[in-house]
Amino acid sequence: MRLRLSTAFASALLVVASPAVLSAQLSVEVQVARQIVDRMPQDPGTSFPVDVGEVFCWSRVTGAAGTTIQHVWIHGEMEFPFSLDIGGSPWRTWTSKTIPPEWAGDWRVEIRDADGTLLDTVSFTVGS
Repeated sequence: MRLRLSTAFASALLVVASPAVLSAQLSVEVQVARQIVDRMPQDPGTSFPVDVGEVFCWSRVTGAAGTTIQHVWIHGEMEFPFSLDIGGSPWRTWTSKTIPPEWAGDWRVEIRDADGTLLDTVSFTVGS
Protein backbone atom coordinates (compact mmCIF):
# COMPACT_ATOMS: atom_id res chain seq x y z
CA MET A 1 0.00 0.00 0.00
CA ARG A 2 1.34 3.36 -0.98
CA LEU A 3 0.81 6.29 1.39
CA ARG A 4 0.09 9.70 -0.05
CA LEU A 5 -0.02 12.97 1.82
CA SER A 6 -2.40 15.57 0.56
CA THR A 7 -1.03 19.02 -0.14
CA ALA A 8 -3.27 20.47 2.55
CA PHE A 9 -2.01 17.98 5.15
CA ALA A 10 1.63 18.59 4.20
CA SER A 11 1.05 22.36 4.46
CA ALA A 12 -0.50 21.89 7.89
CA LEU A 13 2.62 20.04 9.01
CA LEU A 14 4.80 22.94 7.87
CA VAL A 15 2.67 25.44 9.78
CA VAL A 16 2.99 23.41 12.99
CA ALA A 17 6.78 23.46 12.72
CA SER A 18 7.14 27.09 11.68
CA PRO A 19 9.20 29.49 13.86
CA ALA A 20 6.14 31.69 14.45
CA VAL A 21 4.39 28.79 16.18
CA LEU A 22 7.55 27.82 18.06
CA SER A 23 8.07 31.37 19.35
CA ALA A 24 4.78 31.17 21.25
CA GLN A 25 6.38 28.40 23.33
CA LEU A 26 9.81 30.06 23.57
CA SER A 27 11.16 30.98 26.99
CA VAL A 28 14.45 32.55 28.02
CA GLU A 29 16.24 32.68 31.34
CA VAL A 30 19.11 35.20 31.44
CA GLN A 31 21.85 36.24 33.90
CA VAL A 32 25.03 38.30 33.80
CA ALA A 33 28.03 36.97 35.69
CA ARG A 34 31.79 37.20 36.09
CA GLN A 35 32.39 33.78 34.57
CA ILE A 36 30.83 30.61 33.14
CA VAL A 37 31.76 27.21 34.62
CA ASP A 38 30.30 23.96 33.28
CA ARG A 39 27.83 25.95 31.13
CA MET A 40 26.42 27.75 34.19
CA PRO A 41 26.91 31.36 35.35
CA GLN A 42 29.21 31.89 38.35
CA ASP A 43 29.32 35.04 40.46
CA PRO A 44 26.14 36.56 38.95
CA GLY A 45 25.23 40.10 39.81
CA THR A 46 23.82 43.45 38.84
CA SER A 47 26.87 45.49 39.82
CA PHE A 48 30.51 44.79 39.00
CA PRO A 49 33.73 46.62 39.91
CA VAL A 50 35.27 49.04 37.42
CA ASP A 51 38.18 46.61 36.91
CA VAL A 52 35.90 43.60 36.16
CA GLY A 53 37.53 43.17 32.76
CA GLU A 54 35.00 40.76 31.24
CA VAL A 55 31.31 40.17 31.90
CA PHE A 56 29.31 37.18 30.61
CA CYS A 57 25.66 37.06 29.58
CA TRP A 58 24.23 33.54 29.92
CA SER A 59 20.92 32.37 28.49
CA ARG A 60 18.91 29.17 28.77
CA VAL A 61 16.55 29.03 25.79
CA THR A 62 13.62 26.61 25.59
CA GLY A 63 11.42 26.04 22.56
CA ALA A 64 13.71 27.51 19.90
CA ALA A 65 15.82 24.60 18.64
CA GLY A 66 17.22 25.23 15.17
CA THR A 67 16.81 29.00 15.35
CA THR A 68 19.07 31.93 16.21
CA ILE A 69 18.92 34.48 19.02
CA GLN A 70 20.92 37.64 19.57
CA HIS A 71 22.58 39.09 22.63
CA VAL A 72 22.79 42.85 22.05
CA TRP A 73 25.12 44.48 24.59
CA ILE A 74 24.22 48.17 25.01
CA HIS A 75 26.13 50.97 26.74
CA GLY A 76 24.95 54.50 26.02
CA GLU A 77 24.84 54.86 22.23
CA MET A 78 27.10 51.83 21.66
CA GLU A 79 25.59 48.48 20.63
CA PHE A 80 27.44 45.19 20.28
CA PRO A 81 25.26 42.43 18.70
CA PHE A 82 26.20 38.74 18.86
CA SER A 83 24.25 36.00 17.03
CA LEU A 84 23.90 32.61 18.71
CA ASP A 85 22.67 29.38 17.12
CA ILE A 86 20.24 27.40 19.28
CA GLY A 87 21.02 23.72 18.76
CA GLY A 88 18.45 22.07 21.03
CA SER A 89 15.83 22.63 23.68
CA PRO A 90 16.61 23.58 26.31
CA TRP A 91 19.91 25.14 25.15
CA ARG A 92 22.43 27.05 27.26
CA THR A 93 24.56 29.63 25.50
CA TRP A 94 26.46 32.79 26.36
CA THR A 95 28.44 35.75 25.13
CA SER A 96 31.01 37.90 26.85
CA LYS A 97 32.12 41.48 26.57
CA THR A 98 35.42 42.97 27.63
CA ILE A 99 34.60 46.18 29.46
CA PRO A 100 37.52 48.59 29.93
CA PRO A 101 37.41 50.98 32.92
CA GLU A 102 36.58 53.95 30.66
CA TRP A 103 33.28 52.20 29.74
CA ALA A 104 32.08 52.11 33.35
CA GLY A 105 28.41 52.91 33.88
CA ASP A 106 25.03 51.43 33.04
CA TRP A 107 24.82 48.45 30.68
CA ARG A 108 22.08 46.17 29.44
CA VAL A 109 21.89 43.08 27.28
CA GLU A 110 18.80 42.60 25.15
CA ILE A 111 17.91 39.05 24.13
CA ARG A 112 16.19 39.04 20.73
CA ASP A 113 14.84 36.31 18.47
CA ALA A 114 15.83 35.91 14.81
CA ASP A 115 13.18 38.48 13.80
CA GLY A 116 14.50 41.05 16.26
CA THR A 117 11.63 40.67 18.74
CA LEU A 118 12.74 41.50 22.28
CA LEU A 119 12.55 38.38 24.47
CA ASP A 120 14.21 39.62 27.67
CA THR A 121 16.57 42.26 29.03
CA VAL A 122 19.11 42.17 31.83
CA SER A 123 20.67 45.37 33.22
CA PHE A 124 23.84 45.85 35.23
CA THR A 125 26.33 48.51 36.29
CA VAL A 126 30.11 48.57 36.01
CA GLY A 127 31.84 50.77 38.58
CA SER A 128 30.37 53.00 41.31
